[in-house]
Amino acid sequence: MDGRALIAWNLRKIRVAKGLSQEKLAADAGVDRAYLAKLERRSVNAGVDVLDKLVLALGVTLAELFEVPIEGAIPPAPLRGGRKKS
Repeated sequence: MDGRALIAWNLRKIRVAKGLSQEKLAADAGVDRAYLAKLERRSVNAGVDVLDKLVLALGVTLAELFEVPIEGAIPPAPLRGGRKKS
């Protein structure tokens, strides 16, 4: 798995585990939501400054974005779409 795939995998895994939407994480990190979506789809390369913003907003270390998943692990599923019920 290359670096872009590792970041995409772990970014989504951590974000979903914390129950954060892409919109919420993007706002907390000060990055564009569409850019965050592209990171999770491996469409763009992330710069170090963006990674720093994301790990700060997620409360994790930079190293956690580069953890290699266990062989045969199922890719992290996205959060269920739509608005949360009040």
